[in-house]
Amino acid sequence: MRTSDFDYDLPQELIAQEPAEPRDSSRLMVVHRPDGRIEHRIFRDLGEYLRPGDLLVANDSRVIPARMFGRKATGGKAEVFLLRRLEPQRWECLVRGHRMHPGVRVVLGKDDTRVEAEIERVTQVGSRIVRFDQPLGPILSHLGVVPLPPYIHRELEDPERYQTVYARQDGSVAAPTAGLHFTPELMESLRKMGVRFAFVTLHVGLGTFQPLKEEILEEHRMHSEFGILPKDAAEEVNRAKSSGGRVIAVGTTSVRVLETAAANAGPGQTVASWSGETDLFIYPGYRYRAVDAIVTNFHLPRSTLLTLVAAFMGEELMKKAYSEAIRKRYRFFSFGDAMLIL
Repeated sequence: MRTSDFDYDLPQELIAQEPAEPRDSSRLMVVHRPDGRIEHRIFRDLGEYLRPGDLLVANDSRVIPARMFGRKATGGKAEVFLLRRLEPQRWECLVRGHRMHPGVRVVLGKDDTRVEAEIERVTQVGSRIVRFDQPLGPILSHLGVVPLPPYIHRELEDPERYQTVYARQDGSVAAPTAGLHFTPELMESLRKMGVRFAFVTLHVGLGTFQPLKEEILEEHRMHSEFGILPKDAAEEVNRAKSSGGRVIAVGTTSVRVLETAAANAGPGQTVASWSGETDLFIYPGYRYRAVDAIVTNFHLPRSTLLTLVAAFMGEELMKKAYSEAIRKRYRFFSFGDAMLIL
């Protein structure tokens, strides 16, 4: 399978630069897999496509202030972008600066809040393992800024608009953006109609946003990310499945948590609770085990997110939906509109 099969041309003006206000006023494309039918709605209409007993599974990871600026101890600007914590004082990071080799020391932050860091080694994917002179947790909010994707060129007046309303677990370097459309009011109205919510965690890192570079799709290797399917959420999923409800993943990160959990399930289970690293790479040919429907945004070309969607809805229907989204001037990527795939 060729990576170029998952490429498409997108007019630059369709890349959303700011979120919809209010959150649930974004557009919603509804794609029906059985007959290929496409509808155009507003996100707050989501409940019209759900029914009592359905379970929405969302990622409660929260974006951390992962981008930090400073200088090398020998002079010269440096930038450190946290990817994931390995130990209290060791992180996997992306770095920018001249000759950022192992042994280089960097001073980050300002005089009142500063840390020193040393690059220990270079990983196989080109990131760096960095040791800090103290744990970052208590001071990270004073050191770094919440990173926006590089295709967003406007600063947010309210940084909380790049967090979901249910974000709880610090650890992501990019938002699980399908959840940005939910408001507390919409969630409450869905609960009142008998739709339940369960929360999983996947800390978005390099695995989610690393582009596909190999021309042969199957040669891509996912960078692992930390995920959790708690016991109570696993029970909710198994209960929904056994009672005829649908499991609807909110975002591709929730999909990967659920499908990783399905691979570990025992007899009579759809999923089993777990925590740890996942490098699950989903592309056409994959057989879904847990997920019945997906709420998602419109994804970058040549991305693992796009191959995951194509695996769920079929390549031809995916191309049809994306062509229709461009024709209808939907807004794309992190702050863009949403798609419900049934």
